[in-house]
Amino acid sequence: MSLKTYFKESMTDFNNVTWPTRNQAIRITIVVFVFMIIAAFALGFVDAIFSELYQSFL
Repeated sequence: MSLKTYFKESMTDFNNVTWPTRNQAIRITIVVFVFMIIAAFALGFVDAIFSELYQSFL
């Protein structure tokens, strides 16, 4: 397959993509940020517990 054919097929596929609306993109972005914050707090909590356990063993 030539480079020209690759780009031509890529553009065809790119034009067939169903893009989200602006409101859908905003909602999805908010959901991602909320889950990131929840995950950060959860990992921080687990890290604090392990840190305290490690300090108690020393």
